[in-house]
Amino acid sequence: MWTTRTTLGGSATNLAEVSESTVGCTTERADAAPDPASQASTLPLTGERTVPGIPEENYWFRRHEVVYRDLLPRCSGRDVLEAGSGEGYGANMIADMATKVTGLDYDISAVEHVRACYPRVEMVHGNLAELPLANESVDTVVNFQVIEHLWDQAQFLRECHRVLRPGGELLVSTPNRITFSPGRDTPLNPFHTRELNAAELTELLVEAGFRVALMTGVHHGPRLRELDVEHGGSFIDAQIERALAGEPWPEQLCRDVEGITADDFVLREADIDDSLDLVAVAIKDPVA
Repeated sequence: MWTTRTTLGGSATNLAEVSESTVGCTTERADAAPDPASQASTLPLTGERTVPGIPEENYWFRRHEVVYRDLLPRCSGRDVLEAGSGEGYGANMIADMATKVTGLDYDISAVEHVRACYPRVEMVHGNLAELPLANESVDTVVNFQVIEHLWDQAQFLRECHRVLRPGGELLVSTPNRITFSPGRDTPLNPFHTRELNAAELTELLVEAGFRVALMTGVHHGPRLRELDVEHGGSFIDAQIERALAGEPWPEQLCRDVEGITADDFVLREADIDDSLDLVAVAIKDPVA
């Protein structure tokens, strides 16, 4: 992801002009889920991750949030690792359902932020290419909007397979290359090393030893399809154009972006190549 202070010739993810902005936390009880949108500012926004509480970023935040929300039941009663936990809001959502949540990130500022803001998450600093966990130590690995940032995706997936217990699940989401960087051999987003389509993601997962139980995708729901029409054919492009221009956003566009919720997106298996983001559930089958 990137901010509008990066000069680009196409689509983006993070759109707010906030390369110097920060996101932080308020003090909450350990057994309560803090409201990320109400948190004070302390964590630098690098452009590689989405964060809650920034109005211009709300579309992208909700597009990520819906995947956490819909896959949360798969974390119920499980020991979960979120590999690449970023700001931590997702790991904190998982903590509502899981027996234990471990967050892992390479960015030490993110690690410290999560430790301060989301005390239900056991935060670890480490490299995703060498997960600092024992063999067969977790039931679920969550990796949302991260694999496209990794140089050695195959090594990371092998590491996920190693740390999962037999029967465990890897939950992955990533931008769909077909719609995110259409017609290009390299990603539009400078923070992405390799984007994938559904067939490519499936191939990587199978080569790492997984069985793909589900391949679904994030799509605009009815309200967002209406906004596509109202904003000249693409609600995403309308945001990108204003952000890259470095000009104030029109009042109506601001209202429309701020009003988006996770309910405005849908996950479905049909039309996978037309999806915005891919969402996969991969199983580590027990050895016969």
